[in-house]
Amino acid sequence: MANKAYAVFEGGGVKVFGIAGALYEAERLGYTWENVAGTSAGAIIAALIAGGYSAKEIKGLIYGLDLRKFKDTTWTDGVPCFGQALSLWLRSGLYKGAYLEKWIEEILAAKGIRTFGDLVVKEQAGNPRFRYRLIIIASDVTRRKLLKLPDDIAEYNISPDRLSIAAAVRMSAALPFFYEPYRLRFYGPGGRRQVSYIVDGGVLSNYPVWIFDGAGSPEHPTIGFKIVEPDESKPDAHYNPLDLLKSIVFTMLEAHDKQYELSPKSRVRTISIPSLGVKTTDFDRVSEWRDNLFRSGIEAASRFFGGWNFDDYVLRFCSGQCKKSLP
Repeated sequence: MANKAYAVFEGGGVKVFGIAGALYEAERLGYTWENVAGTSAGAIIAALIAGGYSAKEIKGLIYGLDLRKFKDTTWTDGVPCFGQALSLWLRSGLYKGAYLEKWIEEILAAKGIRTFGDLVVKEQAGNPRFRYRLIIIASDVTRRKLLKLPDDIAEYNISPDRLSIAAAVRMSAALPFFYEPYRLRFYGPGGRRQVSYIVDGGVLSNYPVWIFDGAGSPEHPTIGFKIVEPDESKPDAHYNPLDLLKSIVFTMLEAHDKQYELSPKSRVRTISIPSLGVKTTDFDRVSEWRDNLFRSGIEAASRFFGGWNFDDYVLRFCSGQCKKSLP
């Protein structure tokens, strides 16, 4: 018998193989997903699920990828000695991110899915929290605010139903300085053309496990898929300003997870997947750690579901009023 649940996926770059492993085990145990949400790499997994792909199909898709293609370059990268510095100066990122968006677009198109309008849950059409089967988190650094897509795109005079899912994933996965920020062009007051720079959702909320919470007891549990870093790691060596810049960004997105304590309500519904020391943008050595990371996710999910009980969760955290609780 299937167990229905909401799912929330953390970002983590190439560590997405660990999330895929945990998802695979959850579905093997009979879990199916009502609404899903994600940040950055987690947004990729969430979009594929919302588009109708199973965990087994997702494994096949990501295993078949040449992740090095996600490091798509332009003419500036061919400039001797100064190519990467020039990319940062002119485009605010080392890579374009266009390949990622195109890949997501093609994969979803195979299922007949293109925009968020294709993911409206008819029976929940009047409920803002559950109207769309998918929620993606991004960060607008121009306006300095968290974006919950597609709903928040209405603030830019763009219809949420018409927002491209692939574009939203591209926004959420725009790792600062690694990928170019997404330039969201729109018409503001008085018909003036404006632009906002959108970057990785992990800048503001890398693990939005709270996103489906509300008042009262939930109809279904929310299961979170989160990457956890080792307690100790080999120190990074900084040979030049670019290496230092990369380390600053990765520290911002990763290191806080080593010390940040989730609230008890968030922790008890989280599958904690060891990263095995894999780095977020380690695209070039995927064959060395892919299988181990996938197994790490399977083992983490197995441990979690061995002790998970939704009725106990509701009794402990949702007696009376079950209010939104930020992690």
